[in-house]
Amino acid sequence: MNKLKHTTRAQESTNAIERLYITMRHLFNRGFYKPMGVSGETLRNALLQLRPEIYGSIAEEKTELNGLIYVLERLPEGIEQCRFINLTSDEGYAKSHFKAIIPPKRRRNCYRIDDEQMNIEITRGRSDIYDILTHLTFLFVESQKIAKRVLIEDTDRTIRDWMKLEEAISKNKLTQTEREVALIHTANILGRSFTEAIEIHKKFATKTEPDRFLKIVYWLGKLAIEEEITGDKRAITFTPLLRERLGHHIHGERWANAIKECLNEHGLLKRPIHIISANMHSVMNSLFAKNALVKEFGNKPELEIYEALSSPENGALRNKVTSVAKKNGMLTVDDTSGTNIDVQIFDTAKLGKDVCCFELREGIPDDKKPVIFVMDYAFGEQAYETIDEFLKPYKKKKNQEVFLDVASISIMGKAGILEGGKGDLMIPTSHIFEGTADNYPFKNEFSAKDFEGNGLKVLEGAMITVLGTSLQNKDILKFFHESTWNVIGLEMEGVHYQKAIQAASKVRKSIREDVKVRYAYYASDNPLETGSTLASGGLGTTGVKPTYLITDKILTQIFNS
Repeated sequence: MNKLKHTTRAQESTNAIERLYITMRHLFNRGFYKPMGVSGETLRNALLQLRPEIYGSIAEEKTELNGLIYVLERLPEGIEQCRFINLTSDEGYAKSHFKAIIPPKRRRNCYRIDDEQMNIEITRGRSDIYDILTHLTFLFVESQKIAKRVLIEDTDRTIRDWMKLEEAISKNKLTQTEREVALIHTANILGRSFTEAIEIHKKFATKTEPDRFLKIVYWLGKLAIEEEITGDKRAITFTPLLRERLGHHIHGERWANAIKECLNEHGLLKRPIHIISANMHSVMNSLFAKNALVKEFGNKPELEIYEALSSPENGALRNKVTSVAKKNGMLTVDDTSGTNIDVQIFDTAKLGKDVCCFELREGIPDDKKPVIFVMDYAFGEQAYETIDEFLKPYKKKKNQEVFLDVASISIMGKAGILEGGKGDLMIPTSHIFEGTADNYPFKNEFSAKDFEGNGLKVLEGAMITVLGTSLQNKDILKFFHESTWNVIGLEMEGVHYQKAIQAASKVRKSIREDVKVRYAYYASDNPLETGSTLASGGLGTTGVKPTYLITDKILTQIFNS
């Protein structure tokens, strides 16, 4: 008889991801579920089996602290206090008296309806739902750990540490001594050292809420304890309108139409259009900053100027650059569609003499000069929804369509690198869609040679588009990196952009077939290195150099085309 073959950790992890997504879709179609009940058990077990790098020690008894920071930066403030979480479509809450709560690291509108309920608006597609449900599952797993540690077995009584934390929370303001005493008890509850508790307490502290960390631990534990004692389960619901609207490109269509109307109003609809998916500062600064700030910086290196502009205290410098940009053909289209994707449009025919840091070839008539259209980062599947809608012809009247002259599409993004460190570069030659056999080879106008000699490591090869960065673990990533797939990095939008571009240029013929495509990514983290995941913190100024290097290469190709 053949020996039984054991599945590898990579295979088990792949199965766990598949189970997570099938389960999330099932629960969405069902309309509600109880995360700590039978319906939520599959999600919890799959996440515990997967053990994603971003969630650190989720499968261990001790509480995961860096993962907690990462998750709570992407969920609305106060969500740990809510027993009922309602995922909704854009259903008019903005017109009510409720004030929108926007998480610091995810642009989504959330509304605290009462003491027990939080509503979260989903306007960015399925990827947003996957992201939220994964983060919530992590929170529920961690809250259950706290409840298990503080509840005395076979009773409804709690240990002394919990009583002392409750006592500290009931006070309006803590002295330094009281705070440290509370942190000693909290550290015991979390299975962490006092030093770790102090460190994480500082990271959570704000001016208005210096003891936010203690309150978060208390509320996570409180709701989990109440579930254990009373049986009243927390619940997540999806509104009927959200279930009906999802997948219909409602927000993407509104977004695309608003931009095309703006282009039409300014007579730019028939000009060559160069799309750039990037942030809302690097293109504008690359075009205008050096010349606009010559008094302040003289002949100092451009990188020094860009680092200064990225510093929060230099608002006056940023305003000066923005003012020069607006006087020289920049239009801004603030988002009202719900996509949370702002837009800048640069009309190169309106560039004043010696204002722009790039020059067009001489002799190009104004009606042939390029229009640069910069869109803020999309999120996961939203990339397909927005670009697919934008590349469709503009309907001026009922039977009158205007086809856009899209000359190039450039995608600059952050990605996880599998061989290198934060700030290094990845130039993809193809995108692979995780969990499927779908692959998208394409001709990238960029190559590794374009970026060499700048002090950054440059990798060229296949990249994997993942269903969610928070669901990756080392075993899956090692498989993709070390097998014949030879994957160099992972991100969330590449396949979705490419799917829309190929459909428009090769199948629907709504844009030119020879549209130039550029992709370049810089590393935000290395999920194969311990301590280098997204949960370890942001890029800081490390991201300035690769961001502006990629932007410079994109603009150089556009101006020379």
